[in-house]
Formats: sequence, C-alpha cells, structure tokens
Amino acid sequence: MDKNNVGKKAFLIFITALFCVIACFGFSILINNKYNSEIHRDTFSGEGLFSAANADRPVSVLAEARSSTWGKVFDFNNEGLTENNYQAYTYDFTVKNNTRDRVKDFSFKLKFNGEVFLSSAWNGALEIHQNVKENEVTETVSDLREFVPEDYKLRTVNVDGENLIPMNAGDYLVYIPSSTMNAMEVPIEPYEATTPGIILYVPIEESIENAELELDYTFNRALTAEPLFWLAVAGLAVWLTALIVFAITSAQIRKYKERHERDNEIINESIETFTGFIDAKDPYTNGHSKRVAIYTRLIAEKFGYTGDELDRIYYIALLHDCGKIGVPDNILGKPDKLTDEEFKIIKSHTVRGGEILSHFKSLKGAGEGALYHHERYDGRGYPEGKAGEDIPFIARMICVADAYDAMNTNRVYRKRLTKEQIISEIETNKGKQFDPKVADVMLELLHNDKLPV
Repeated sequence: MDKNNVGKKAFLIFITALFCVIACFGFSILINNKYNSEIHRDTFSGEGLFSAANADRPVSVLAEARSSTWGKVFDFNNEGLTENNYQAYTYDFTVKNNTRDRVKDFSFKLKFNGEVFLSSAWNGALEIHQNVKENEVTETVSDLREFVPEDYKLRTVNVDGENLIPMNAGDYLVYIPSSTMNAMEVPIEPYEATTPGIILYVPIEESIENAELELDYTFNRALTAEPLFWLAVAGLAVWLTALIVFAITSAQIRKYKERHERDNEIINESIETFTGFIDAKDPYTNGHSKRVAIYTRLIAEKFGYTGDELDRIYYIALLHDCGKIGVPDNILGKPDKLTDEEFKIIKSHTVRGGEILSHFKSLKGAGEGALYHHERYDGRGYPEGKAGEDIPFIARMICVADAYDAMNTNRVYRKRLTKEQIISEIETNKGKQFDPKVADVMLELLHNDKLPV
C-alpha cells in the first residue's frame, strides 16, 4: 500500500477519533449545564415538614420549634385583656443537601393557613406577600431584625414596642438565603445543611404545623460527576496513547524504510557492479543487463507488481546474464559465425548462471531468470526445453526484454533494427519464442513510446 495513502488514512482516523472525543466532552458539558440550570421543586406540609420522614429526598427540609418560648397579650380592640393570648415560637428550617452535588442556590415559600405575626428572621431576606384590603402587597425585607415599618407598604402592628407583620391565611413569605461571608447559607456542600430561623407569634395552643412549604433549588454538579466526561477522558487517554504508539511506530518504520532503501541501494550497486564486469567483456553489449532489468520492470508493472516484489524482479533481471562471466572473451566478442562447440559454450551460460545464483538465498528465485530466460514458449529453447506455463513467469518477461534489447542495439554482426522491424519481429514470434501476454505488453509499451531510449 502506498505510504502516502496509509498516512492519509491514519490522519483521517485520528482526526475522526479526536472529533468523537471532543464531541463527548462537548455533550458532557451540555448535559452538565442543563442539569445545573434546571430548577428543582419539592413541597413539604404537615408531618412531612415537621418530621425527618423526608430525609430521603435529594434536598430535604425539617422544621422544628425551639423549646424556649414566651407569650404576649395582643389586645387590638382594647378589651382590657390581661392573659397572654399569643405564643412566640422560634422555628428553625434545616435545609439539608443529601446528594454528592453542591446545592448552588435555594429558596422556600412558606404559605400560612391561619393567622400569624412575623417578628424576626435572620441571615437571609424575606419576600413578604401580604393581602391588604383585597390587594396583594409584596415587599422584600433584607433583614427583618432591622425592619422599619415606614419604609414599606406592608400592614404592621406594634405590640409592646415590637413591630410585627400580620399574615393571614393565604399570605406567604419567600425565604431568600444569604451568600455573605457571615451567613454563607449558599452554596450547600454535599451532605451539609444550613438552618434559617424565623420568629412567629401564633394564637395560644396553635402552631404552624398546617403550613405548606415549597422548596426551589438548583444544583452545581461538578463536570467530573458526569459519566460521559470520564468516557471522554478515557477516550482522550486512548487517543493520546495511540498517537504516541503511532508516532513511535511510524518513526521506527521510517527508519526501517530508510535502512531498507540504503540496503537496496547497496544491493543494487553491488549487482550493477558485478553485471558491469560481465557487460564489459563484450563492448557491443555494454549496459545490456541494466537495460533488460529496466524493460523487465516496466513489463512487470503492467502486470500489477509493486513494491518489494518489483524490486526483486528487477534484481533477478539484472543478473540474468551472470553466467557469461565464465564464457571466454574471444567467443563473446567473435565477429564471425560461431562453431557448434562455441555456441554450446555460449548456451552454457544459462546453466552456469543458475548455479552461481543458487547460493543467493536472500533473493527469492534468483536463479530462475538466469537459467530459463532462453527457454521458448513453444518448447524449442534451452537449456531444458520447457514450454508455455512451465517456464517461470519472470523468465518469460526477461525473454521478451532480452530479445528487445538485442534487436534495439548494434551488434558485431548487424546494425540495430528499426522500431517497425522490432514490432514485426515480436508480432511474428508471439506464441513461438514469446509468451503472447508478455509480448502484447511489450508491444503496448513500444506503441506508446514508454520504453527509455
């Protein structure tokens, strides 16, 4: 596979994976923000407000009246009352966070079902909703302990010098917690609580246990509490690990390829040097081995060979005439017709080449080109008279490339043939000397001028 394609594919995979991880982070943030912006609401009344039965709720409220109390005479009609007819209660409203999340903010609405009088409250502010002459009056008192009636539109009464705010059935107040450093009622940490307090006067032998409390609250959940966040973190860790592994592996592969290319260069130079000795024995065929190797490589490419396999074919073709090292120079360069004995010596170079290359174990099939490149497709070649598909395919490719170079170069006994003559010779010998498929590829290269001069 092309290394550029591999790099592009790897890049796309890493970009896609990173996008998925970022998407997980984004979704976890969206989910977290949505959860934190949601207003939760619970209602407590009767026993549910004044007992610990609601402690299993995410945020619970427990109202309790303190044991210390006192009474007062409320004689609004000047009837001369002397007995205490109203009792003062200090009510603590414990708001407890029963979750692992922080309660960012809360408020509660306390609705009364009977007559009460507001005396005092601490820490937070009170938003008071009072029905005055069939009209609702709403005022927010930041600190009831410093209440000045003249500053508000609320209906008030003064008993024994104390300013009180009367609340009838249906009236209600909203408690707004304080976030100041002194009070620090919000936020409420996990499994922690805060306790606002309100002092109320109620008729003797009555209480506010029939009141209704409506609690609104929001959470401030940490992003790390979201499962999707940790999935994204795990994904990022895997992505970074894969990136590091890929980078290290790519560097090692790059080094291996560089070393492999250097080794191939050394092998190529060594083989070319060796074949140069062979070609130098015959000045009329100088460069023949390299040209045949180039032509064979071009043919092999047309048959779909690539990469290391193509290099292997090139090297085998480069060595196809190595057996000529043992042929005497006077026979190789003889300008006259060879005798039968001399021709026999010439033909022996195929067997000698096969024997020489049989020791070349690192180049698979190294001897096939040298031993069989003079075999003919019709079985009339040498040294073994193999025919058709019995001849190794690499030898059939070298056979055509070798013949083309012989026709395309000057020899001691003739001048090089023209392109038209070469095409005619190859066409004539298809199925005889040459494998028809290989011959067709060579003809295609010739017609398209794809063969180097």
